[in-house]
Amino acid sequence: MTAVLPAVLPTPKDVRDLLESLFGKDVTVSPGDPVSLNAKAAVAVYVDPTMATTALCVLDIRLAAWLAGALALLPKGGLEDAIDEGELYPMHLEAVYEVVNIAASMFNGEGINHSKLYKLYAPGESVPGDIAGLAAAFNRIDLRVDVAGYGSGALSIVMAQ
Repeated sequence: MTAVLPAVLPTPKDVRDLLESLFGKDVTVSPGDPVSLNAKAAVAVYVDPTMATTALCVLDIRLAAWLAGALALLPKGGLEDAIDEGELYPMHLEAVYEVVNIAASMFNGEGINHSKLYKLYAPGESVPGDIAGLAAAFNRIDLRVDVAGYGSGALSIVMAQ
């Protein structure tokens, strides 16, 4: 029997390639600062088949809005209004959900324990303590992501192991 390995931290290139293929737009990914849960972040939680948390994607509200816009071809002005109000609308959250659901593919591969999206916490929504604690873990990558035609924002990917 072959041992199943835990998911590994994706590279900036993995993130860029995934987003560019999803949106059909240029995406620039560079080193960035960690996303704070205190700054109205969206938090995607990924789990393995045993329901153990494997990874988090933490997006600041700006990046969450730009990803929603790029996927659903939404006008930038409405997204800017949502950012200014500090709350994404249900239509935006549905599009963000689709992006982070597809992003689960970055945590899967041959011989790796399968991860899937468990839940997306909306910007400003209360996050359970264990998830908040994991968001501060060190096995992570912090990125600045710029989506052509929309703008830039921050993304932190944190692995549970």
